[in-house]
Amino acid sequence: MSTARLTINLDALVTNWRNLDALTNCETAAVVKANGYGLDAGRVGKALARAGARNFFVAAAEEGGALRRALGPGPGISVFSGHMEGDAKLLKDFQLTPMLNSLDQMLRHFETLPGHPFGVQLDSGMNRLGMEAGEWAAVAEIALGQNPVLLMSHLACADEPGHGMNARQLHTFRELTDGLDIPRSLAATGGMLLGSDYHFDLCRPGIGLYGGLPFKDALPVVQLNLPVIQVRDMEPGESAGYGNAWVAKRPSRIATVAAGYADGLHRAMGQGGIQVYAGDTPCPVVGRVSMDLITVDVTDLAEVPDMLAILNERQTVDMLADAAGTIGYEILTSSGHRSARTYLG
Repeated sequence: MSTARLTINLDALVTNWRNLDALTNCETAAVVKANGYGLDAGRVGKALARAGARNFFVAAAEEGGALRRALGPGPGISVFSGHMEGDAKLLKDFQLTPMLNSLDQMLRHFETLPGHPFGVQLDSGMNRLGMEAGEWAAVAEIALGQNPVLLMSHLACADEPGHGMNARQLHTFRELTDGLDIPRSLAATGGMLLGSDYHFDLCRPGIGLYGGLPFKDALPVVQLNLPVIQVRDMEPGESAGYGNAWVAKRPSRIATVAAGYADGLHRAMGQGGIQVYAGDTPCPVVGRVSMDLITVDVTDLAEVPDMLAILNERQTVDMLADAAGTIGYEILTSSGHRSARTYLG
């Protein structure tokens, strides 16, 4: 095979959803934005719907339309960006629920889609999306009179359990919503792990479903195997790749492997000490990551296989992210676009 092979274990993804759901006594939805974190929102959504998920969250109405085509009628699909200009037809035709973020969005929604379900996103301190306390106070009576289906906010530091921002945002969210007979949601994956005070009526895990931190007990969902194009022998003092960035210190065998930064393997990984695996044996990536290729030191292998794994149970998306100075979210959403895909489960 001339391209990388991305294997996506939908059974592991469903297990992660069930294990997160077991942490709470409320509904567990699923975040499938960015095309299911790069893994195909339709396939991810259908697997989770079969497992019992009844509500899904996407970033934009266009994503919601694509997901509705995959899921069919029934499951709820909510849109984080709310009701943007020109969204009315999409929201109506695909039965999408916008999470309204401002007075402008609220007016647009009530004028163009009167009676259409909506939720409200409140800013509890992240200063990214949602109505701040003053704006909410001014419009709450109007909004509540139109029967919103959900009041939600988002935690800025939930992946740091000891961060004081978590308690401050929880307090603010309660101040904005206590006493209102409307379902509430504050926790994504990190918030679910902070405990029941953060769970409210609905939790909406994202990264934890796909095998990423901060859900340390997550099963790995993706494996990425890379094809070996060529193997060559090198003498001490010879270099591999652009810029002579790696120089052999011993007689070496170097495999040229078909993957690069066009496949989501960030260029910074060339200095990050990442490895690929031949079975259980790690082999270091050496030299610079280029657009389509990396070079790997396979000197210690008795036999070089046709494929080497860069994502597996031994090297997770978060380990790969550390090598690139980024986070697992970015690795997931940027990897595998040119890969042949296999879905398990």
